[in-house]
Amino acid sequence: MNNLNMLSVNEDIKDKIIFLRVDFNIPIKDGKVIDDTKIVKMKEIINKLLSKKTKIILCSHLGRPQKNGKEGLSLEQVKNKLENIFKKDIIFLNNYLNKETKDNIKKSNKQLFLLENIRYYKEEENNDPMFAKQLAGLADIYINEAFSCSHRAHASVTGITKFIKSYAGETIISELNSLEKIFNKSNKPVTCIIGGSKISTKIDLISNLIKKVDFMIIGGAMANNFIKYNNFEIGKSLFEPHKEETIKEIFSAANKNNCKLIIPEDVVVSANENIAGKNKSLSEIESSDIIFDIGTNTIKNISEIINSSKTLLWNGPLGFFEKDFFANGSNEVAKLIKINTQKKLLTSIAGGGDTAAAIKKAKAEDGFSYISTAGGAFLEWLEGKILPGLKVLEK
Repeated sequence: MNNLNMLSVNEDIKDKIIFLRVDFNIPIKDGKVIDDTKIVKMKEIINKLLSKKTKIILCSHLGRPQKNGKEGLSLEQVKNKLENIFKKDIIFLNNYLNKETKDNIKKSNKQLFLLENIRYYKEEENNDPMFAKQLAGLADIYINEAFSCSHRAHASVTGITKFIKSYAGETIISELNSLEKIFNKSNKPVTCIIGGSKISTKIDLISNLIKKVDFMIIGGAMANNFIKYNNFEIGKSLFEPHKEETIKEIFSAANKNNCKLIIPEDVVVSANENIAGKNKSLSEIESSDIIFDIGTNTIKNISEIINSSKTLLWNGPLGFFEKDFFANGSNEVAKLIKINTQKKLLTSIAGGGDTAAAIKKAKAEDGFSYISTAGGAFLEWLEGKILPGLKVLEK
């Protein structure tokens, strides 16, 4: 943590133009922002920089225009929401790759500027050095406040740092401090809850964490593979074929590292997602059943583990929480984590979009020590991988 360049509190940045890489890749419907969480998260930080008489260029991506086309992906749709939140006029810069842009920003009586979707340029994802140099030429200082993008070696994340004084922002420091509590500063016992649909997307995460935690709880559709591996019927439930060897290795690693692996002992099944489910033990599952959630005994077992834990990491919901019929597992776990965290019995960290959504649905988002919205970067850091966007900010 101490090896990242950070903007000093006493550093004179008055009259400086700051290129601020943010993550405003937010959901938009019919041209309107429907979730401004990521913007609100940045409000205090941006206002603090503005109070030092700076000008800020906000740079973000929105969607994947190189893959899916530009339609509906202009950041101009975000401008009104930003102006409402910051109570300031914002200059939207559609065509900004020219020498006059920096001069115009200097002469302007406005403080906030928003660049058009950085991924409109193919050079961004190609990490083109000339493009990165052009971006750097717009400002005096670069600050990365987009931890969620820091696993990408893109021009506005890594390339730009070669041409401008660059720093790690407060959100990155906060994210890393929270994540390091899991490994370097954790109070034991440490519990990890891993959910989601595919083992293949979580295998590196499980392999890295299983060496460092006391309990590894497996939920979501990926638990079906473990249930099937133990010779129980899973009916028509979602599962990944040909993962027997992977699961065998996970069981072996858990045993070797004295990590207790927890898989569901009962589940909620239904004929389809639109019909309320029935709680069944694993031996009761029939060939026509589809598993949609963890069962009551499993919830009780997980609750006992949470109550005995001092540190907890959660990535991936425990069931098909989007449907109220099958949200009980995720809801109950989220509520208990909230209670224990608020009582200061537990340090709790959650990450991933679906996890955050499940916690929000359970009305427990105010009861976690930290909730990351970083997605891929969050997972890659936990997998032990080096994030290129952080590497370039090292002293």
